[in-house]
Amino acid sequence: MNPDPGRIVSAGRDIAARPEEIFELIADPSQQPRWDGNANLSEAPAGQRVRAAGEIFVMTTTSGNVRENHVVEFVEGRRIAWRPAEPGQPAPGHLWRWELEPVDSVHTRVTHTYDWTDLTDERRIPRARSTTPDRLRASLDRIALLVEAGHAS
Repeated sequence: MNPDPGRIVSAGRDIAARPEEIFELIADPSQQPRWDGNANLSEAPAGQRVRAAGEIFVMTTTSGNVRENHVVEFVEGRRIAWRPAEPGQPAPGHLWRWELEPVDSVHTRVTHTYDWTDLTDERRIPRARSTTPDRLRASLDRIALLVEAGHAS
């Protein structure tokens, strides 16, 4: 059975920065509200920089909900993916993935994917459907602005 292609949404772009610099913004949850194109993230405590699959980082959304993000894929400087969940609950089945590939010595191809093929909670489906490539692209554009202007740290 092939996954529903409408449940996997991606956007990508080249950014004028090295993968390591971009990855620091993505792998440090305290930086994520600076570039979130969905305007859904409020804050995350400092000191949660992700370093391996199996880790969990905590984030507060703009609506005040706390999310535990379970890191399920991790390759330093190249790939990170997590499944958000309510504290102490199993992940409901959606995944956020970032993939970084060097283009040359000063450019990186960044692909941002939202995959909700395993999402079964009917209450979450309208929100999942509203996550379009444009919203993912907004995060990519904000990251590009930060790193290309030298404001990544």
